Amino acid sequence: MSLGQRITDDHQLARLLQIGVVLEEVVESRAHHHLDSFDAGDRDPAVEALLEEAAEESAAHRDRLEALVSDLNAETVPYEEINALVEAQYAQTAPEDFDDLLYDQLCNEETAYKFYDDLIEAIEASDTEFSIDRERVLGVLAEIREEEAEGVEEVTELMEAHQ
Repeated sequence: MSLGQRITDDHQLARLLQIGVVLEEVVESRAHHHLDSFDAGDRDPAVEALLEEAAEESAAHRDRLEALVSDLNAETVPYEEINALVEAQYAQTAPEDFDDLLYDQLCNEETAYKFYDDLIEAIEASDTEFSIDRERVLGVLAEIREEEAEGVEEVTELMEAHQ
């Protein structure tokens, strides 16, 4: 399903929210991967703090999205199917494919921001009545999108400071 399509029922909304859950898992996993890859002599407290915050934020986003999914009267899509979709669409590179872990983190934050922005737009364009309050869903997604935008800014500022 493309975000360019109209969302016509709870099942489609649940599937898109599940994609967000898996996307957050990818972001969290990559942040942990980078934290684990630091050598003792290469530690940068500012970068470590950014990655730790990104991992915690992604876990919180995942919890909020899962709460929305559980409140929908829809069958969920199996995790393996959603994970494969996210891997194919959003995680085509491995963390080590990037020369700079900050660049990788920036790409992760921007991808998440764009996903939520597109999802909000798709929900707003839909006239479907969901079994969950539309304004609640849009409110949660707008807050998450704003946090992703802040993450983009934080990473960008840290990248500029390291030049």
